[in-house]
Amino acid sequence: MSLGMSRRRALLGAAMLPAAQLGAAGLARPAIAQAPVLMALNGLGGLAAPTFITLAGAGTALLSRGRAGDLDLTLARRGLCVFGFGALLNLLTPSWFSAGSWFVLHLMGLGIATTPLWRRLPTAGLLAGQALLLLAAPFVQHWLNTPEVLFNDRMRRLDLPGGALRIAFAEGQFPIVPWLGLFLGGIAVGRWLRDGRRDLLARLCATLLASGLVLAALGVLSHRVPALAFLRAAPWWRLVQIRLGFYPGNPSILLLLQSATLLLLLGGLALERRGHLSRGGPLVGLGRASLTLLLVHVVLFRELSRPLGAWQAFSPGVSLAIIAVWIALCAVAARAWQRIDYRYGAEWLLRKVGG
Repeated sequence: MSLGMSRRRALLGAAMLPAAQLGAAGLARPAIAQAPVLMALNGLGGLAAPTFITLAGAGTALLSRGRAGDLDLTLARRGLCVFGFGALLNLLTPSWFSAGSWFVLHLMGLGIATTPLWRRLPTAGLLAGQALLLLAAPFVQHWLNTPEVLFNDRMRRLDLPGGALRIAFAEGQFPIVPWLGLFLGGIAVGRWLRDGRRDLLARLCATLLASGLVLAALGVLSHRVPALAFLRAAPWWRLVQIRLGFYPGNPSILLLLQSATLLLLLGGLALERRGHLSRGGPLVGLGRASLTLLLVHVVLFRELSRPLGAWQAFSPGVSLAIIAVWIALCAVAARAWQRIDYRYGAEWLLRKVGG
């Protein structure tokens, strides 16, 4: 991978950090609703997982050098390592996850580990796979009688038919159906980045945006146009409804979120081309340590804050100050850590285990 590509991934990986810190700050929903800045940051948090998943897929395409056998083994080992971080997070955060929870690291780990299969598909096949997984989600959820809105208690349950497999396949935070589709689309994105085809990247972004808007429009029109009234019945309503939340994910919101991720990617590429992104800037350090920061901040803010009485305990102003201080501390620490190549962090361990 070229230095330029590595730097792009680092910068884009850092883009999700402020939103992730917001989720970890433990703000109650009423507090967010009363504070526009926090509400905006919370909205940006919705881009964190789509960005991570899409870029994880793109990253596998950028690791295309070397012999096929060596590359396949590297991808499988790295995927299992990322999955292992997800399993570790389950154990370290029992207030949020159960042993069978399926979070973003589990989905990314599975995607990377199975990339030896996906990377042999043509790009059109990857995009078709993404479309099929997104379109299958409403019907799988209907078949399983999945609630239209999933809360944490349901997404960690192991006593339902299927147990942990049910969670991983359809009812976790980021289950295989439909979220693996974003990973497959990310592989296509990585191929285009590798080949310098930004025009195809822009075309995919426009297609995702238009498709999401069409589905959302159909959902709105189903209440006004008699011929579309059937869309309000199951399972069609899950296909066209538009909700800001994605537990469970439905096609319209995921299409819009991934299009926003690609817009950010295109914007970052344009800034880099114009020389507006510094190779030694703070975003680079944050991006290259983003996996470690994800693990640390979830455990610190989500789990350890509870016995200290700090979970959902602060006003919006104090919460914003905590977020700002934490990001500043992370930026300074990452800059210093960069000098020893992030030794002993999650990224360092991933390289050691995965090659």
